[in-house]
Amino acid sequence: MAKFIPVDPFDIVIFGGTGDLSRRKLLPALYHRWLDGQIPASSCVVGTARSEMTSDEYRAMAKEACKTASGDSWDAKEWVKFEKLIHYVSIDATAEDADWETLKSHLTEDSERPCVFYLATSPRLYVDICEALGSVGLSGGNTRVVLEKPIGTDLESARAINDGVGAVFAERQVFRIDHYLGKETVQNLMVLRFGNMLFEPLWSRNYIDHVQITVAENLGLEGRADYYDKSGALRDMVQNHLLQLLCLTAMEAPNHLDDDDVRTEKIKVLHALVPIKGDAAKRQTVRGQYKAGVQGDKPVKGYLDELSSEDESSTETFVAIKAQIDNWRWAGVPFYLRTGKRMAHRHSDIVINFKHVPHSLFGEGNDIANRLVIRLQPDEGMRLFVQIKEPGPGGLRVKSLPLNLSYAESFTVRYPDAYERLLMDVVRGNLSLFMRKDEVEAAWTWVDGLIEAWDASGEKPEAYAAGTDGPLAAAMMMDRDGRKWWEGS
Repeated sequence: MAKFIPVDPFDIVIFGGTGDLSRRKLLPALYHRWLDGQIPASSCVVGTARSEMTSDEYRAMAKEACKTASGDSWDAKEWVKFEKLIHYVSIDATAEDADWETLKSHLTEDSERPCVFYLATSPRLYVDICEALGSVGLSGGNTRVVLEKPIGTDLESARAINDGVGAVFAERQVFRIDHYLGKETVQNLMVLRFGNMLFEPLWSRNYIDHVQITVAENLGLEGRADYYDKSGALRDMVQNHLLQLLCLTAMEAPNHLDDDDVRTEKIKVLHALVPIKGDAAKRQTVRGQYKAGVQGDKPVKGYLDELSSEDESSTETFVAIKAQIDNWRWAGVPFYLRTGKRMAHRHSDIVINFKHVPHSLFGEGNDIANRLVIRLQPDEGMRLFVQIKEPGPGGLRVKSLPLNLSYAESFTVRYPDAYERLLMDVVRGNLSLFMRKDEVEAAWTWVDGLIEAWDASGEKPEAYAAGTDGPLAAAMMMDRDGRKWWEGS
């Protein structure tokens, strides 16, 4: 049974409070934390956007959003209590005559009370909003600002955002959120490694053959065409989500679970990533773009058909990368990263593939290596594949079967999703699962080198049919190394 510890009373202001992220994730996350008794009744939730709307109208919008997201956990009586926390302020945060006094009137004048400003807006507004908050005295005390990804589109733009926000808020006040780090299995990765004597001695090049990290989506652009075509899979997924998962998988044990101890170990991994430049990009990376195909049993459009522009686009919707970490623990162990849209199935996995036993006692085909599969979505859990004898007469046959830890089966209550957990960490001031300034910039430094190599090559992404596992070149890249992508369910 999960145990939920209440946080202290707090204020939260959601810029972009009528947007998709607020309706799908942020407002439902706060409501679910209320249901589990984590949010005190004296807390305050303020949505703000340019739209003209009353607080009652905003509460009605929030109710529909939370009801849709809650399913069977919807509780009408609890909603009546929770909606009393919700207010709305119409404000154009970048306008010179913005009505900041109305916003301030909803916030508690207590410098010790946590006040969270969540910027669920376009990143190009981050600096303007922070400067405006500073100019009206809303950046001091126990305030925090939450920045959604992407932080920039390259190293230069990321530095501009970091420097602009940093001129108003101290680094300890800035929470750069990556919702993948809030998933139960991602957090449990550190417990698995550093809380069990069984795994940590094996977690190195001595026993691990290679690591695969996959974030596969079966959806297309879903209304994000204008943003996505300027970004692509490398900027949208690899620079943040996949590199963060790589860091947690490969990092050394921190001395403590303090904010900077964990983040410092992650940054060491980013600094040890071998740059992929020039001809290395052709050997170690694959880019793809989906074309029309069949998703499930339904025909779906190709990427170019989904764009609002009639121009051709060389934006990648699939990326596969063979990355190397040049340090004592991981030298020679490839980390294969893969992400794509319109793939056969939606799943996110970290797969630790151990080496084969040095000598097979059981005959050809019976020396299957152990494998640890950490499933992040859709069904969070872990499976350790071990070899056992198949029962029955007729000779000794070996079969690989998993020891299974399923979160849904092992815990009897609904456990918080990533945004729920991370929002409560922001209120508590726990920075360990949020990216530090130099961490973001180190990731961009590595990614920028790869982008430059792609631009110099002039090659276009390889086409792959929607509903498949990506372009053939990705499978061939693995085949050259004598390996295959894990496609297990």
